[in-house]
Amino acid sequence: MLLGTPGGTRIDDADKSKVTTQCVFRAPEEHAAIRTYAQVFNKLIRRYKYLEKAFEEEVKKLLLFLKAFSEGEQTKLAMLTGILLANGTLPPSIITSLFSDNLVKEGISASFSVKMFKAWIAEKDGNAVTSALRKSNLDKKLLELFPANKQNVEHFSKYFNEAGLKELSDFLRLQQSLGTRKELQKELQERLSQERPIREIVVYVKEEMKRNDLPEQAVIGLLWTCLMNAVEWNKKEELVTEQALKHLKLYAPLLAVFSTQGQSELVLLQKIQEYCYDNIHFMKSFSKIVVLFYKADVLSEEAILKWYKDAPAAKGKSVFLEQMKKFVEWLQNAEEESESEGDED
Repeated sequence: MLLGTPGGTRIDDADKSKVTTQCVFRAPEEHAAIRTYAQVFNKLIRRYKYLEKAFEEEVKKLLLFLKAFSEGEQTKLAMLTGILLANGTLPPSIITSLFSDNLVKEGISASFSVKMFKAWIAEKDGNAVTSALRKSNLDKKLLELFPANKQNVEHFSKYFNEAGLKELSDFLRLQQSLGTRKELQKELQERLSQERPIREIVVYVKEEMKRNDLPEQAVIGLLWTCLMNAVEWNKKEELVTEQALKHLKLYAPLLAVFSTQGQSELVLLQKIQEYCYDNIHFMKSFSKIVVLFYKADVLSEEAILKWYKDAPAAKGKSVFLEQMKKFVEWLQNAEEESESEGDED
Protein backbone atom coordinates (compact mmCIF):
# COMPACT_ATOMS: atom_id res chain seq x y z
CA MET A 1 0.00 0.00 0.00
CA LEU A 2 1.06 3.61 -0.48
CA LEU A 3 2.61 5.25 2.56
CA GLY A 4 1.46 8.80 3.18
CA THR A 5 0.67 11.56 5.57
CA PRO A 6 -2.82 12.95 6.23
CA GLY A 7 -3.93 14.66 3.04
CA GLY A 8 -2.31 12.06 0.79
CA THR A 9 1.29 13.26 0.36
CA ARG A 10 3.48 10.29 -0.57
CA ILE A 11 6.72 9.59 1.30
CA ASP A 12 9.86 8.71 -0.68
CA ASP A 13 8.64 9.07 -4.26
CA ALA A 14 11.67 7.28 -5.70
CA ASP A 15 11.31 4.11 -3.63
CA LYS A 16 9.38 1.61 -5.83
CA SER A 17 8.91 -0.74 -2.87
CA LYS A 18 6.54 1.84 -1.46
CA VAL A 19 4.29 1.69 -4.55
CA THR A 20 1.27 -0.58 -4.21
CA THR A 21 0.45 -3.28 -6.73
CA GLN A 22 -3.15 -3.32 -5.56
CA CYS A 23 -5.42 -1.87 -8.24
CA VAL A 24 -9.09 -2.42 -8.96
CA PHE A 25 -8.26 -2.72 -12.67
CA ARG A 26 -6.12 -5.78 -11.93
CA ALA A 27 -8.93 -7.51 -10.04
CA PRO A 28 -11.02 -10.28 -11.66
CA GLU A 29 -14.18 -9.04 -13.33
CA GLU A 30 -16.31 -10.53 -10.55
CA HIS A 31 -18.69 -8.80 -8.15
CA ALA A 32 -17.18 -10.39 -5.04
CA ALA A 33 -13.65 -9.39 -6.04
CA ILE A 34 -14.61 -5.78 -6.79
CA ARG A 35 -16.55 -5.60 -3.52
CA THR A 36 -13.35 -6.16 -1.51
CA TYR A 37 -11.93 -2.95 -3.02
CA ALA A 38 -15.15 -1.10 -2.25
CA GLN A 39 -14.89 -2.26 1.36
CA VAL A 40 -11.37 -0.82 1.64
CA PHE A 41 -12.55 2.59 0.36
CA ASN A 42 -15.54 2.43 2.65
CA LYS A 43 -13.45 1.70 5.74
CA LEU A 44 -10.88 4.37 4.90
CA ILE A 45 -13.47 7.08 4.43
CA ARG A 46 -15.33 6.11 7.60
CA ARG A 47 -12.07 6.37 9.49
CA TYR A 48 -10.78 9.53 7.78
CA LYS A 49 -13.90 11.59 7.20
CA TYR A 50 -11.95 14.40 5.51
CA LEU A 51 -11.35 12.04 2.54
CA GLU A 52 -15.06 11.79 1.73
CA LYS A 53 -15.45 14.92 -0.42
CA ALA A 54 -12.07 14.49 -2.09
CA PHE A 55 -12.91 10.89 -3.00
CA GLU A 56 -16.25 11.95 -4.47
CA GLU A 57 -14.55 14.60 -6.62
CA GLU A 58 -11.95 12.12 -7.86
CA VAL A 59 -14.62 9.60 -8.87
CA LYS A 60 -16.50 12.35 -10.73
CA LYS A 61 -13.31 13.10 -12.69
CA LEU A 62 -12.80 9.42 -13.49
CA LEU A 63 -16.34 9.20 -14.83
CA LEU A 64 -15.84 12.28 -17.00
CA PHE A 65 -12.78 10.68 -18.62
CA LEU A 66 -14.10 7.15 -19.13
CA LYS A 67 -12.89 7.22 -22.73
CA ALA A 68 -9.34 6.90 -21.41
CA PHE A 69 -10.10 3.44 -20.02
CA SER A 70 -10.40 0.15 -21.86
CA GLU A 71 -13.79 -1.58 -22.00
CA GLY A 72 -12.70 -4.04 -19.30
CA GLU A 73 -11.52 -1.22 -17.05
CA GLN A 74 -14.79 0.65 -17.60
CA THR A 75 -16.69 -2.47 -16.54
CA LYS A 76 -14.73 -2.83 -13.29
CA LEU A 77 -15.05 0.86 -12.53
CA ALA A 78 -18.80 0.63 -13.17
CA MET A 79 -19.11 -2.30 -10.78
CA LEU A 80 -17.06 -0.50 -8.13
CA THR A 81 -19.16 2.66 -8.52
CA GLY A 82 -22.40 0.67 -8.19
CA ILE A 83 -21.21 -1.01 -4.98
CA LEU A 84 -20.00 2.30 -3.51
CA LEU A 85 -23.38 3.86 -4.34
CA ALA A 86 -25.13 0.96 -2.65
CA ASN A 87 -23.20 1.27 0.63
CA GLY A 88 -23.45 5.07 0.69
CA THR A 89 -19.75 5.79 0.19
CA LEU A 90 -20.70 7.77 -2.93
CA PRO A 91 -23.83 9.93 -3.37
CA PRO A 92 -26.20 9.33 -6.33
CA SER A 93 -25.39 12.83 -7.61
CA ILE A 94 -22.10 11.53 -9.09
CA ILE A 95 -24.21 9.93 -11.83
CA THR A 96 -24.59 13.37 -13.40
CA SER A 97 -21.00 13.02 -14.69
CA LEU A 98 -22.35 10.41 -17.10
CA PHE A 99 -24.52 13.05 -18.78
CA SER A 100 -21.41 14.54 -20.40
CA ASP A 101 -22.05 14.96 -24.17
CA ASN A 102 -18.92 13.18 -25.36
CA LEU A 103 -19.71 10.10 -23.24
CA VAL A 104 -23.37 10.07 -24.23
CA LYS A 105 -22.70 10.37 -27.98
CA GLU A 106 -20.31 7.41 -28.00
CA GLY A 107 -22.68 5.18 -26.03
CA ILE A 108 -20.29 4.97 -23.07
CA SER A 109 -22.78 6.51 -20.62
CA ALA A 110 -25.50 3.97 -21.35
CA SER A 111 -23.12 0.99 -21.32
CA PHE A 112 -21.43 2.11 -18.09
CA SER A 113 -24.71 2.89 -16.33
CA VAL A 114 -26.14 -0.55 -17.03
CA LYS A 115 -23.14 -2.25 -15.37
CA MET A 116 -23.23 0.25 -12.51
CA PHE A 117 -26.95 -0.27 -11.84
CA LYS A 118 -26.54 -4.05 -11.95
CA ALA A 119 -23.85 -3.91 -9.26
CA TRP A 120 -25.95 -1.47 -7.20
CA ILE A 121 -28.99 -3.73 -7.36
CA ALA A 122 -26.89 -6.82 -6.56
CA GLU A 123 -25.78 -5.10 -3.33
CA LYS A 124 -29.24 -3.79 -2.38
CA ASP A 125 -32.37 -4.26 -4.49
CA GLY A 126 -34.31 -2.46 -7.19
CA ASN A 127 -36.46 -0.52 -4.73
CA ALA A 128 -33.41 0.88 -2.92
CA VAL A 129 -31.96 2.07 -6.22
CA THR A 130 -35.16 3.72 -7.49
CA SER A 131 -35.76 5.33 -4.10
CA ALA A 132 -32.25 6.84 -4.13
CA LEU A 133 -32.75 8.12 -7.69
CA ARG A 134 -36.07 9.71 -6.74
CA LYS A 135 -34.66 11.42 -3.63
CA SER A 136 -31.78 12.83 -5.68
CA ASN A 137 -34.16 14.11 -8.40
CA LEU A 138 -32.40 11.91 -10.95
CA ASP A 139 -35.52 9.91 -11.78
CA LYS A 140 -36.53 12.33 -14.56
CA LYS A 141 -32.99 12.68 -15.96
CA LEU A 142 -32.19 9.05 -16.80
CA LEU A 143 -33.11 9.54 -20.45
CA GLU A 144 -30.08 11.86 -20.68
CA LEU A 145 -27.87 8.77 -20.69
CA PHE A 146 -28.79 8.52 -24.39
CA PRO A 147 -28.26 10.89 -27.34
CA ALA A 148 -31.06 13.40 -28.05
CA ASN A 149 -32.54 11.32 -30.88
CA LYS A 150 -32.87 8.32 -28.54
CA GLN A 151 -34.14 10.11 -25.45
CA ASN A 152 -37.50 8.37 -25.29
CA VAL A 153 -39.06 5.82 -22.98
CA GLU A 154 -39.30 3.15 -25.69
CA HIS A 155 -35.56 3.18 -26.42
CA PHE A 156 -34.66 3.32 -22.72
CA SER A 157 -36.98 0.40 -21.91
CA LYS A 158 -35.64 -1.75 -24.76
CA TYR A 159 -32.01 -1.07 -23.83
CA PHE A 160 -32.46 -1.69 -20.10
CA ASN A 161 -34.79 -4.68 -20.56
CA GLU A 162 -32.24 -6.36 -22.82
CA ALA A 163 -29.61 -5.71 -20.14
CA GLY A 164 -31.79 -7.47 -17.54
CA LEU A 165 -32.81 -4.28 -15.73
CA LYS A 166 -36.58 -4.43 -16.14
CA GLU A 167 -37.12 -2.83 -12.72
CA LEU A 168 -35.43 0.36 -13.89
CA SER A 169 -37.30 0.28 -17.18
CA ASP A 170 -40.62 -0.01 -15.32
CA PHE A 171 -39.54 2.71 -12.89
CA LEU A 172 -38.81 5.19 -15.67
CA ARG A 173 -42.14 4.44 -17.36
CA LEU A 174 -43.93 5.09 -14.08
CA GLN A 175 -42.05 8.34 -13.43
CA GLN A 176 -42.71 9.56 -16.95
CA SER A 177 -46.37 8.68 -16.56
CA LEU A 178 -46.60 10.57 -13.27
CA GLY A 179 -44.96 13.58 -14.87
CA THR A 180 -47.36 13.40 -17.78
CA ARG A 181 -50.34 13.21 -15.42
CA LYS A 182 -49.17 16.28 -13.52
CA GLU A 183 -48.87 18.23 -16.76
CA LEU A 184 -52.26 16.98 -17.92
CA GLN A 185 -53.86 17.93 -14.60
CA LYS A 186 -52.33 21.41 -14.79
CA GLU A 187 -53.62 21.93 -18.34
CA LEU A 188 -57.08 20.57 -17.49
CA GLN A 189 -57.30 22.87 -14.50
CA GLU A 190 -56.49 25.81 -16.74
CA ARG A 191 -59.10 24.86 -19.34
CA LEU A 192 -61.77 24.37 -16.71
CA SER A 193 -60.99 27.74 -15.14
CA GLN A 194 -61.47 29.28 -18.59
CA GLU A 195 -64.79 27.40 -18.92
CA ARG A 196 -63.77 25.91 -22.25
CA PRO A 197 -66.46 23.86 -24.07
CA ILE A 198 -66.71 20.23 -22.96
CA ARG A 199 -66.31 19.04 -26.55
CA GLU A 200 -62.95 20.83 -26.78
CA ILE A 201 -61.75 19.33 -23.47
CA VAL A 202 -62.75 15.84 -24.63
CA VAL A 203 -60.72 16.19 -27.83
CA TYR A 204 -57.69 17.44 -25.89
CA VAL A 205 -57.82 14.63 -23.31
CA LYS A 206 -58.24 11.93 -25.96
CA GLU A 207 -55.22 13.24 -27.84
CA GLU A 208 -53.13 13.23 -24.64
CA MET A 209 -54.28 9.70 -23.80
CA LYS A 210 -53.18 8.46 -27.20
CA ARG A 211 -49.90 10.39 -27.23
CA ASN A 212 -48.85 9.27 -23.73
CA ASP A 213 -50.50 5.86 -23.68
CA LEU A 214 -52.61 6.78 -20.64
CA PRO A 215 -55.32 4.34 -19.47
CA GLU A 216 -58.89 5.52 -18.96
CA GLN A 217 -58.67 4.68 -15.23
CA ALA A 218 -55.92 7.26 -14.75
CA VAL A 219 -57.78 9.93 -16.70
CA ILE A 220 -61.11 9.57 -14.86
CA GLY A 221 -59.34 10.12 -11.53
CA LEU A 222 -57.60 13.23 -12.86
CA LEU A 223 -60.86 14.64 -14.23
CA TRP A 224 -62.62 14.20 -10.90
CA THR A 225 -59.78 15.93 -9.04
CA CYS A 226 -59.71 18.82 -11.51
CA LEU A 227 -63.49 19.28 -11.40
CA MET A 228 -63.52 19.42 -7.61
CA ASN A 229 -60.54 21.81 -7.54
CA ALA A 230 -62.23 24.15 -9.99
CA VAL A 231 -64.78 25.47 -7.49
CA GLU A 232 -64.67 27.50 -4.29
CA TRP A 233 -67.01 25.33 -2.22
CA ASN A 234 -69.54 26.68 0.26
CA LYS A 235 -68.61 25.93 3.88
CA LYS A 236 -72.20 25.16 4.85
CA GLU A 237 -73.14 21.52 4.54
CA GLU A 238 -76.73 22.23 3.58
CA LEU A 239 -75.64 24.44 0.66
CA VAL A 240 -72.56 22.61 -0.63
CA THR A 241 -74.51 19.57 -1.86
CA GLU A 242 -76.73 21.70 -4.06
CA GLN A 243 -73.69 23.57 -5.34
CA ALA A 244 -71.82 20.32 -6.07
CA LEU A 245 -74.75 18.71 -7.89
CA LYS A 246 -75.20 21.73 -10.12
CA HIS A 247 -71.49 21.78 -10.99
CA LEU A 248 -71.18 18.02 -11.55
CA LYS A 249 -74.38 17.84 -13.61
CA LEU A 250 -72.83 20.36 -16.00
CA TYR A 251 -69.68 18.25 -16.41
CA ALA A 252 -71.26 14.79 -16.25
CA PRO A 253 -71.05 14.44 -20.06
CA LEU A 254 -67.29 14.95 -19.80
CA LEU A 255 -66.92 12.21 -17.18
CA ALA A 256 -69.21 9.88 -19.14
CA VAL A 257 -66.80 9.90 -22.11
CA PHE A 258 -64.01 8.54 -19.89
CA SER A 259 -65.95 6.06 -17.74
CA THR A 260 -66.75 3.43 -20.37
CA GLN A 261 -64.97 0.62 -18.52
CA GLY A 262 -66.05 -1.04 -15.28
CA GLN A 263 -62.63 -0.44 -13.71
CA SER A 264 -62.83 3.27 -14.55
CA GLU A 265 -66.23 3.52 -12.87
CA LEU A 266 -64.89 1.86 -9.73
CA VAL A 267 -61.93 4.26 -9.69
CA LEU A 268 -64.36 7.18 -9.91
CA LEU A 269 -66.51 5.77 -7.10
CA GLN A 270 -63.44 5.40 -4.94
CA LYS A 271 -62.38 8.99 -5.71
CA ILE A 272 -65.84 10.28 -4.77
CA GLN A 273 -65.75 8.26 -1.56
CA GLU A 274 -62.30 9.59 -0.61
CA TYR A 275 -63.23 13.17 -1.42
CA CYS A 276 -66.46 13.14 0.57
CA TYR A 277 -64.67 11.57 3.53
CA ASP A 278 -61.68 13.94 3.45
CA ASN A 279 -63.92 17.05 3.09
CA ILE A 280 -66.32 16.92 5.99
CA HIS A 281 -68.90 19.27 4.38
CA PHE A 282 -69.40 16.61 1.68
CA MET A 283 -70.09 13.68 4.03
CA LYS A 284 -73.83 13.78 3.28
CA SER A 285 -73.33 14.45 -0.43
CA PHE A 286 -71.95 11.05 -1.43
CA SER A 287 -75.16 9.22 -2.30
CA LYS A 288 -76.62 12.23 -4.11
CA ILE A 289 -73.51 12.52 -6.30
CA VAL A 290 -73.61 8.79 -7.11
CA VAL A 291 -77.30 8.92 -8.02
CA LEU A 292 -76.67 11.96 -10.23
CA PHE A 293 -73.91 10.10 -12.06
CA TYR A 294 -76.12 7.04 -12.43
CA LYS A 295 -78.87 9.10 -14.06
CA ALA A 296 -76.30 10.85 -16.29
CA ASP A 297 -74.85 7.49 -17.50
CA VAL A 298 -71.50 8.14 -15.85
CA LEU A 299 -71.87 5.20 -13.43
CA SER A 300 -73.57 1.93 -14.26
CA GLU A 301 -75.78 -0.19 -12.05
CA GLU A 302 -73.15 -2.96 -12.14
CA ALA A 303 -70.37 -0.68 -10.91
CA ILE A 304 -72.47 0.74 -8.07
CA LEU A 305 -73.51 -2.73 -6.88
CA LYS A 306 -69.93 -3.97 -7.09
CA TRP A 307 -68.70 -0.98 -5.06
CA TYR A 308 -71.45 -1.60 -2.49
CA LYS A 309 -70.43 -5.23 -2.14
CA ASP A 310 -66.62 -5.10 -2.52
CA ALA A 311 -65.34 -1.57 -1.88
CA PRO A 312 -62.46 -1.18 0.64
CA ALA A 313 -63.61 -0.49 4.19
CA ALA A 314 -61.47 2.65 4.53
CA LYS A 315 -62.56 6.26 4.10
CA GLY A 316 -65.89 6.11 5.93
CA LYS A 317 -67.39 3.26 3.96
CA SER A 318 -69.88 2.33 6.71
CA VAL A 319 -71.38 5.83 6.58
CA PHE A 320 -71.63 5.78 2.79
CA LEU A 321 -73.04 2.25 2.71
CA GLU A 322 -75.86 3.45 4.94
CA GLN A 323 -76.47 6.42 2.64
CA MET A 324 -76.59 4.14 -0.40
CA LYS A 325 -78.73 1.41 1.14
CA LYS A 326 -82.14 2.53 -0.19
CA PHE A 327 -80.84 3.28 -3.68
CA VAL A 328 -79.02 -0.06 -3.88
CA GLU A 329 -82.18 -1.86 -2.78
CA TRP A 330 -84.07 -0.03 -5.52
CA LEU A 331 -81.45 -1.09 -8.08
CA GLN A 332 -81.63 -4.70 -6.95
CA ASN A 333 -85.43 -4.75 -7.06
CA ALA A 334 -85.42 -3.18 -10.52
CA GLU A 335 -82.94 -5.80 -11.66
CA GLU A 336 -85.07 -8.63 -10.26
CA GLU A 337 -88.22 -7.23 -11.91
CA SER A 338 -86.36 -6.97 -15.21
CA GLU A 339 -85.19 -10.59 -14.95
CA SER A 340 -88.73 -11.68 -14.03
CA GLU A 341 -90.21 -9.94 -17.07
CA GLY A 342 -87.54 -11.55 -19.22
CA ASP A 343 -88.51 -15.01 -17.94
CA GLU A 344 -92.19 -14.38 -18.70
CA ASP A 345 -91.35 -13.42 -22.28
